[in-house]
Amino acid sequence: MSYKCSRCKRDVTLDEYGGVRCPYCGHRVLLKERGGDIKEVDVE
Repeated sequence: MSYKCSRCKRDVTLDEYGGVRCPYCGHRVLLKERGGDIKEVDVE
């Protein structure tokens, strides 16, 4: 699963034992990347 650091905006992949921290800047707030799927809404 890929995440994006909220401070340096780099892509981060987390491993099981590394914890939640950006390896580039050390920031602990990571944003989950959204998928490219388009949702369809049925309007009646």
